[in-house]
Amino acid sequence: MTSHTALMRPDTRTLLTTGSAIFLTGVVAALLAETVLGGIGPQGPHTNAGWLALMVAMGCLPTGTLTLLLAFAKLSADRRR
Repeated sequence: MTSHTALMRPDTRTLLTTGSAIFLTGVVAALLAETVLGGIGPQGPHTNAGWLALMVAMGCLPTGTLTLLLAFAKLSADRRR
């Protein structure tokens, strides 16, 4: 019997690690903008660093989500082979 990692192709592993890294970067940036960097009010963040963190989060969260969805679809296809 083979392990689950043996069923995964190298490009699938790359997609999973890259998607996870991008998504987690967005989560950390959003948390930092909300907590450490002054918070986010009705008109946006209160500091320049908060704006930068918000922009990073807005770029990373959708990109990371789509990359992870692609990786999970590819993982599902790899397991069917």
